[in-house]
Amino acid sequence: MKFSKICVVSLILPLILGGCSMNSVENQNWDKIFVKSDKVEIKKVSFKNRYGITLVGDLYIPKNKSGEKMPAIAFSGPFGAVKEQVSGFYAQTIAESGFVTLAFDPSYTGESGGEPRHVASPDINTEDFSAAIDFLSNHPNVDPEKIGVFGICGFGGFALNAAAIDTRIKATVTLTMYDMTRVSARGYNDSVDENGRYEQKQKLNAQRTEDFKNGTYAKTPGLPEKLTGSEPQFVKDYLAFYKTPRGFHPRSIGSNGYWNMTSSLSLINMPILAYSNEIRTPVLMIHGEKAHSRYFSEDAFKKLKGDNKELMIIKDANHVDLYDNIERIPFKKIIEFFRNNLK
Repeated sequence: MKFSKICVVSLILPLILGGCSMNSVENQNWDKIFVKSDKVEIKKVSFKNRYGITLVGDLYIPKNKSGEKMPAIAFSGPFGAVKEQVSGFYAQTIAESGFVTLAFDPSYTGESGGEPRHVASPDINTEDFSAAIDFLSNHPNVDPEKIGVFGICGFGGFALNAAAIDTRIKATVTLTMYDMTRVSARGYNDSVDENGRYEQKQKLNAQRTEDFKNGTYAKTPGLPEKLTGSEPQFVKDYLAFYKTPRGFHPRSIGSNGYWNMTSSLSLINMPILAYSNEIRTPVLMIHGEKAHSRYFSEDAFKKLKGDNKELMIIKDANHVDLYDNIERIPFKKIIEFFRNNLK
């Protein structure tokens, strides 16, 4: 099926999601899609961002180190996912190597607060990372001078944006990064022109009028329950994760939900990464060689300055492979990066 420019834009939010392949968990008290580690302690925590929204996260602390101050990392993403999925998997795995890690649900999603539900915001979602830094900086097991961020998919862009404004962030990793504001405004591969964008804005603003009249918020269609075979490959990849035991989670927008239809208005109008060239701390960007989204990382990387920036392309990997494919995830590289730069 060939997507029109307008169709591409209207499908952006429900389709830009992540992927994973982890073992199912038999323990009914464990609500993650990955297997629980016996090397870390896990605590449910909550904290407020600058807008007064309560964020909920899972804190992973290496066992037998509760009296020490350690480096820490805040994780979020993919776009439309929850902390029980990919970000938690990464947070738990990296915590085993001696880091305090925090996987949190962004505002308006998962267990975090915010009304209406299922809204994305370039400002608030960037702020969510800084709120996580607030929390970690004041935790008794964390050295506040050794904190990094790790953003996945759409939250890779927000993590990079946070690093541009928050000087407390000492190191940043992005994984299969999307620039959500670019893709919302311009479509995939910048295929939407000004006229197409105007038509999209007309439709979304007409929907605002209807939402107000009806007292509800229209939903953007999510991933299909079944494939027709004509979908783009990346849609098939997303569905194979979110709609199967591989990665399904009831609180995940990708698995069982929707985005607020008018949520993309602010993403269209407020581009992030305007000052990413001013990031002075180390940045590691990781993307799959065969990912449809690879150009986001490549273009964002070109804007970064200094010799402490690195783009790592994983051979033969697509967008979703890096969410859980142990054979392709460069955990050794990631842990080495944070160890070297959070010291």
